[in-house]
Amino acid sequence: MKETKFELAAKIIWDSWQGGKVLSCLPDDLVPNSRSEAYKIQSFYENISKKGVLGWKIAATSKAGQNHIGASGPMAGRILSEKVFSLNEKIDLSNNTMSVAELEFVFEIGKTLKPNDNGYSEEEVMASVQNLYSGIEFPDSRFKNYTDLGEEYLIADNACAHHFVLGPKLPDIWRSIDLSTHAVELKVMDGIKEKGLGSNVLGGPTIALTWLVNELSQNNITLHAGKMVTTGTCTVPLPVKQGDLIIADYGKLGNLEFEL
Repeated sequence: MKETKFELAAKIIWDSWQGGKVLSCLPDDLVPNSRSEAYKIQSFYENISKKGVLGWKIAATSKAGQNHIGASGPMAGRILSEKVFSLNEKIDLSNNTMSVAELEFVFEIGKTLKPNDNGYSEEEVMASVQNLYSGIEFPDSRFKNYTDLGEEYLIADNACAHHFVLGPKLPDIWRSIDLSTHAVELKVMDGIKEKGLGSNVLGGPTIALTWLVNELSQNNITLHAGKMVTTGTCTVPLPVKQGDLIIADYGKLGNLEFEL
């Protein structure tokens, strides 16, 4: 069977990703013309990857972030299981052009949410959540001038998903906390730090999660039980380098430490 332009584009991006190489652009006839086409390209990574997906991420959750990359709104991406690291593993930053860390709230989905023409309310989405975890994302792009290419390129580029550290499950008291006003801090030991609030992700992590569910629904994608959704960076992305000890402080919910 002849490969579609979406599959061909996905293979080019995938080969760049696995080889640690940076692309200038896609061939003209493979460039996605809409967000929908871009998600079709992205869908092939789940099949190409031998370990499947841990879940989903949200990129460009702030106006500043959207303006920086020329996006009209947030974007969804797949977190590949082969790119997920435990707390005692090491991440190689040598080919990472961004070299930043992002503190995020990560929801575990306990109930499958199928595409719904009427969309899902925040209440319906939160009723599907089983647990909340801490997490640190180390994003990257497969394109050299990713800030200039537009949102269709970035969605096809898996919304800049790359390496991800899944931290401990947070205590159940999170359910009685307004996460939108919850203060967090991301820092490098003996180095720079960034403070933030849950509201920095589309107004709050639960709002961001609801956006993700409805974005998938509109693109006829099911969010399956057992998948994780990381909801975007709550602070300004923190520049990091190999050897740094990174501390993600979630206040009374605990913290996460990871050494690069």
